Amino acid sequence: MNAPLRRSGVVILVLFGLIFANLNWIQAYKADDYRTDPRNQRVQVAEYERPRGSIEAAGGVALAQNTETEGELKYQRVYPKKEIYAPILGYKPVDGAAVGIEAAENDILSGASDKLFADRLSDMFTGDSTSGGNIVLSINPRAQEVAWKQMTDNERGVTKGAAVAIDPATGAVQAMVSMPSYNPNPLVSHDTAAARQAYDKLEADKDKPLLNRAVANTLPPGSVFKVIVSAAALEHNYNIGSELQAGSVYQEGGATIRNSEDEVCPGSTITLKEALTTSCNTAYSRLGVKLGRDVVIDTAKKWGFEDEGLIVGDLESKKGLSVAASRTGAIANEDGSVDKAALAQSSLGQRDVRMTPLQGALIAATVANNGSQMQPYLVQQQLDSDRRTIYTAKPKELRQPIDSSVAKDLQEMMQSVVEEGTGKNARISGLTVGGKTGTAQNVAGADPHGWFVGYALDEDGKPVSAVCVMLENVPGGHASAEAARIAGLIMKAAAGQGGN
Repeated sequence: MNAPLRRSGVVILVLFGLIFANLNWIQAYKADDYRTDPRNQRVQVAEYERPRGSIEAAGGVALAQNTETEGELKYQRVYPKKEIYAPILGYKPVDGAAVGIEAAENDILSGASDKLFADRLSDMFTGDSTSGGNIVLSINPRAQEVAWKQMTDNERGVTKGAAVAIDPATGAVQAMVSMPSYNPNPLVSHDTAAARQAYDKLEADKDKPLLNRAVANTLPPGSVFKVIVSAAALEHNYNIGSELQAGSVYQEGGATIRNSEDEVCPGSTITLKEALTTSCNTAYSRLGVKLGRDVVIDTAKKWGFEDEGLIVGDLESKKGLSVAASRTGAIANEDGSVDKAALAQSSLGQRDVRMTPLQGALIAATVANNGSQMQPYLVQQQLDSDRRTIYTAKPKELRQPIDSSVAKDLQEMMQSVVEEGTGKNARISGLTVGGKTGTAQNVAGADPHGWFVGYALDEDGKPVSAVCVMLENVPGGHASAEAARIAGLIMKAAAGQGGN
């Protein structure tokens, strides 16, 4: 064999070797990636050969289900409640990644979970294509729909905000509303071009309807943060009758603190309980400065601020909706020393303090549950295709920010807010309600945000619901009054007393 032929033969052998190596690489290492890639048309068709499992609210109310089609994709995902539950459920598009509970519980819903191995094994022998597993959420449909109606039809014409209700004793999320919301049905159309167009329109909307404001948006909480400062005081030798310095004006480090109205705590002193009841800014700014930056920041951390790993979904897999971390800010000058002006403002939930509505609900729930903060969750049960239970949530404590004696003091103070102070709009006949209002200044010239956090106890003193309502840019003054009204109606519905 002459030299040119030998060289050609060697080149051909090398090329065959490379091809062989590449095939082995694909089969051994990349096959699973290609098989599960959502862009793989064969995967899409196979996925729609069996109906995806349903998602339900408590009591069996259908939130995500399927209809049969005559197309190549045999089942169409349908969300009958449209905008009301969309921020929780998310959606499962044909050619993209799922979001929300649809993503977190995909293994169960698609039937791919190891928990459903028996179903798949049975299908191998019978030739059937059983549906995926089903998800039952902790959401109370009445509380959810009251929350949605009251938020979207609020009396101030506010178009952005969020509401969260939690069972303080278990951590079960009873309601979670974000507005504006979106209709997920166009996003799961089998016409992928139309689905992409619908998504692009939502993504471009300046009001961010795809954002779940209940867990993913942080805003200054205003006077709601006074609950945290009150807890810090009660843990540092104060009691509810301790006298605080007050007055109409307080100046600290270049910051001028005034009360919301001239008639609020104009005297030189006020008790801690009265200061929370009337929401006395000057007293709380002075108190925060006296307690010190480290105490304020460390107390907030004990309640859940700075937590970057909180997930609200199912307690077993720890998959679900990611919760943005609430923050206090550094409260420091450039050289690291305490910025007392910032501390005075931060003690009122202003300056760099930011909080999610979920964190607000957890604050109220902790007080109602005698100092124990339960892990919040959304998934109550997982069911197989025959609706046999394969998972039930087992409530667990997340943290204990305060002991029961401090919690009892805070209950007395927060109940005074609702009975005698700024939170009267949250009162519910037959239930004991405690809470705290918050009006938060933000961008210069913009209307303030209105907040309310609160809880309801039944006649036996058992907590039945804790809630946070946040309304963005509320016109007309007294921004928190409408939030308190809505919160009361949500807790009333959660307690089984109806609602509007």
